[in-house]
Amino acid sequence: MILLAKTFKGLEEVLAEELRNLGATEVEVQRRAVRFEGDKALLYRANLNLRTASRVLMPILTFEADDADEVYEQAKLIDWSRWMDVRTTFTIDSTVYSEQFRHSKYVTYRVKDAIADYWTEREGKRPNVNLTDPDLYINVHIADRRVTLSLDSSGESLHKRGYRVGQTEAPLNEALAAGMLLLAGWHGQCDFYDFMCGSGTLLIEAALIAQNIGPGIFRKHFAFEKWRDFDPDLFEEIYNDDSNERVFTHHIYGSDAGYYAVQQALKNVREAGMQRFIDVKQVRLQELRDLNAEGALVVINPPYGERLSKDKDVLRLYEDIGKCLKFQFTGATAWVLSSNEDALKCIGLKPSQRLRLLNGELDCRFNQYELFSGTRKDYVTNPETKARRESARLRPQKQLGARSSRPQKNKKNNHLKS
Repeated sequence: MILLAKTFKGLEEVLAEELRNLGATEVEVQRRAVRFEGDKALLYRANLNLRTASRVLMPILTFEADDADEVYEQAKLIDWSRWMDVRTTFTIDSTVYSEQFRHSKYVTYRVKDAIADYWTEREGKRPNVNLTDPDLYINVHIADRRVTLSLDSSGESLHKRGYRVGQTEAPLNEALAAGMLLLAGWHGQCDFYDFMCGSGTLLIEAALIAQNIGPGIFRKHFAFEKWRDFDPDLFEEIYNDDSNERVFTHHIYGSDAGYYAVQQALKNVREAGMQRFIDVKQVRLQELRDLNAEGALVVINPPYGERLSKDKDVLRLYEDIGKCLKFQFTGATAWVLSSNEDALKCIGLKPSQRLRLLNGELDCRFNQYELFSGTRKDYVTNPETKARRESARLRPQKQLGARSSRPQKNKKNNHLKS
């Protein structure tokens, strides 16, 4: 069957590689999405294991229309009895990129009317809409005149893993955090540092990737579990498959200047059951000392100060970040995400890679810095450096998105919090 995984700007290729490694075929990168083919097992596995997807859709009808009334007529022709009955509650989410369709809410209403009228004519009754906990999630996507109606197999967005019980202001999206780590070539091969960790999202996602544990392990349910053709035995088998779990022999270190942020990070780390692998402390970045960071990976998401791009405090913060990286993380590789290009220049280091990502509505740069002592010329021409950079270049293609494992479902909470 044809499936569609939604993602965020800049992560399409990462998601495509995840899907290939899960066994998907006919993988095609689209705008903020990846189209692919697979069976029911892959649908379940994708929801459990994809790190950079927001949801997995199963298209049931694609057509062209000029207005919402045409959408109504086409939606009413669908054999809805394949997916629901008159007792099934449902909700509809519409996304519209079109000059012809200016009001996504009206499209939603017309699809709702089509489903209601289908059942009224068939049985004299109509199913109810439930916005909070429906039995069936329906997705409508319109691009110009092209309309696609899909069933949403995920339900709540997949970036909501379930381990976040505490958060700071504007926490990093979990799927974006995982995408950043995969773009950086992370798979648990060294120590990891985030010295501006906030509520700990990068730390926890790094631990999950390092052990090859699927992020869906924390979810209480998926929308496909209420589908009429749901196969509980198949899902249980996939859920409990631990054949690809990895042993993580390094360590993850997080710190933040704020007491509240550190407390929230510690709560989330405990909820995720990752205390053995993650240390979190309250330390100002100017006070970081005596780090054994040779060969480590550093990924940080500092404040952007987007409202005042020339704000002296923000610029000074990025100057301190640059000093910290240069003198305390010599021998490491660092990646910094920010929408503030003026502030990034204050780091004072030349990026070896510049990638573009979208954090919410903010267009960001994700810059890589190779941290070394001496001159850049000596570093770049060193044979060991060349070999390491070539290995790093190839690593993401080999490691992205390998199938993850899950503990026994009926033992999940004990396993995670032990």
